[in-house]
Amino acid sequence: MITKELGNCVAQVVLPFTSINKILMKTVLIVEDDLINARVFSKILIKRGGLDVKHTENVEEVMQIAQSGAIDLILMDVSLSRSVYQGKSVDGIKITQMLKSDPQTANLPVILVTAHAMEGDRENFLKQSGADGYISKPVVDHQQFVDQIIALLPTNDH
Repeated sequence: MITKELGNCVAQVVLPFTSINKILMKTVLIVEDDLINARVFSKILIKRGGLDVKHTENVEEVMQIAQSGAIDLILMDVSLSRSVYQGKSVDGIKITQMLKSDPQTANLPVILVTAHAMEGDRENFLKQSGADGYISKPVVDHQQFVDQIIALLPTNDH
C-alpha cells in the first residue's frame, strides 16, 4: 500500500502484488546439472525466499545471462559433469573464475554448492574460484539456505 498526501486529503493506492514483486524481486540463476537438485533449490527459493529463479547448465547461457544483467546472484554447482565451454570441459570453479575475471560480471555474487564437502574444501574452493559463498549439499535447513542467499543479494539502495 502506498499512501500519498494530496493537500488535505490522503489517497491510498493498492498496487497489485505482482507489480510490487517486479520492483523488489531478485533473480537467482541456478547452475546445476542434477535436475532434481535444481528443482529442489528452485522450490525453496521461490516458496521461502520469494525469489525468481532461472536454471541452466549450459556454460554459454550462463555467461550470456550473467553479462545481460538479468540476474542478481548465481548458485553454482562445483562439479558440473557435462559442462563444456569453448571445447574444454569446465567445472563450477572454472566458470566462477571466468565470471570473476570479467569486469562486466566480476561483482555478481556467486555461491558455490557442492556435495563434495571435505575438511578444508570450503576455504580451498572459495580461494581458488573467487566465489562469494559456499553451501554444502544436501541442503537440510531450508531457511538457512535461503538466508545465506538473501544475505549476498545486492540491495536496491545504491
